Amino acid sequence: MTDSPTAVRPERRAELAAGLARVRARVADACAAAGRDPDGVTLIAVTKTYPAADVVALAGLGVTDVGENRDQEAAPKAAAVAAAGAAPRWHFIGQLQRNKARSVVRYADVVQSVDSVRLAAALDAAASDVRDRPLDVLVQVSIDGDPARGGALPGGADPQRGLDRVAAAVAGAAGLRLAGLMAVAPLGWEPVRAFARLAEVAARLRADHPGAAALSAGMSGDLESAIAHGATHVRVGSALLGMRPTLG
Repeated sequence: MTDSPTAVRPERRAELAAGLARVRARVADACAAAGRDPDGVTLIAVTKTYPAADVVALAGLGVTDVGENRDQEAAPKAAAVAAAGAAPRWHFIGQLQRNKARSVVRYADVVQSVDSVRLAAALDAAASDVRDRPLDVLVQVSIDGDPARGGALPGGADPQRGLDRVAAAVAGAAGLRLAGLMAVAPLGWEPVRAFARLAEVAARLRADHPGAAALSAGMSGDLESAIAHGATHVRVGSALLGMRPTLG
């Protein structure tokens, strides 16, 4: 008889509990330094490459939100976690191809990586077809405006990737709800500089879309700077779950 794929070893649960305590302490300290309520910051456990058992364990420890980067891993993992009786809120945070939209909207509660009008349209069509409520969407923004990387372009006139165009496409879609912005600090940028720039972009977006209050920014290495600049969601992997397993 083999163990269930979602069975949690006691020693692994203890490791996750310790990691969670450390991350929650960091979030609390960062909020205290910024004069913010820790309840205003949601921790997203980024579980790519980690097994469904870790997600089940984290849910049992009180983690409510989980992030995944690849549909081919996330879809079966979400199904296994649901079968085990856990029900975290799933965030899709990786680059998303339009042909994966129909799969992603079946399990994701939030898609954080929408950066083009075309992708917004694909998600809208899929969500309207298979969901009974709108899909929450964060527009991924390029902080440095480099068109070679992912992210909608602030102030850009690009009809597909200009931030205002993408935000308007999401806001106008019946199957989607514009919830806010997501960003990653660009390589080579100090986090303080990156997240200060992001805060300015977010303020401009909220002027046009007051309901788009979510700001997903900050990871294991820079969550303090992100919280200082208004992040409402931080995406933490290694600091919570340990070093990633080697992909086979």
